Amino acid sequence: MAFTAHPEEVARLRRVVRLRLTAWGHDDQVDTAQLCVSELVSNIVTHVGTGTPGSLVLSEHGGRLRIEVHDPDTRALPTLVDAKVDAEAGRGMALVDAMADRWGVQLYEDHKVTWCEFVVEGASAPAGSDGEPSVERADALLDVYATLKPPACSYDREWGRVHRRVEEESVIDMVTDLLHRLRAHGGDVDRVLDCAQSRLEAGRW
Repeated sequence: MAFTAHPEEVARLRRVVRLRLTAWGHDDQVDTAQLCVSELVSNIVTHVGTGTPGSLVLSEHGGRLRIEVHDPDTRALPTLVDAKVDAEAGRGMALVDAMADRWGVQLYEDHKVTWCEFVVEGASAPAGSDGEPSVERADALLDVYATLKPPACSYDREWGRVHRRVEEESVIDMVTDLLHRLRAHGGDVDRVLDCAQSRLEAGRW
């Protein structure tokens, strides 16, 4: 997820982390991951500069949850310092070091990646997904989309009949945005809609 380094962006990224990890079945890692993301992004605000373009990447592989924060400055490197307890700054990477199993920095020609990893146990299927991969993917995508374009009321998997309409409108908005993007890049919207309808009716997940 792309972001611009501002203090107010931290709250939005924390919501994305919570929704994604909940969808992956890692509720026990939410608080720790949110705190690490807060520190890594705040580090960019403080040491690279407000308004810096960046991106957040979350991934899971081989029993490890990985958080990456990308920014274009290859000179301002995160540093682990021995900050005093009452210091107002300098404790960010110390917190990341204490909470994560490991962390590091990767330098590239035009950007750097500050990352940290956590050992996680196997994920369980999100509530209501019945274990279907397509439904799980859609749940996670809709969760993230809701943080970018919030519906008329808060997103809740336990909505009743009144709120079902709001969920439907969110899905319509998301599909419409994807089709707008496809058309803008020269894609065939009608063909995609026909194929999607055929796969849905055939039960191809």
